[in-house]
Amino acid sequence: MIVKKLHESGIRSEHAYCAAFASIGLSVVSWCASLGVEKKGEERADRWGIFVGEWAPTFFALGLALRTYEK
Repeated sequence: MIVKKLHESGIRSEHAYCAAFASIGLSVVSWCASLGVEKKGEERADRWGIFVGEWAPTFFALGLALRTYEK
């Protein structure tokens, strides 16, 4: 089981929650950076922001699974 392996390797639910919130912030940063640096338009920046933003639900789900396993 993946959750058991993550727990055994020292990853706790708090780590997954922190990663989720960090990915939300990174989504905004990547959108702003793409918009300002690449000069390829807002559509390209939106794609970067959405790509990174999709990580947050995965990390939240892992956090919930780890929290359940810890109890």
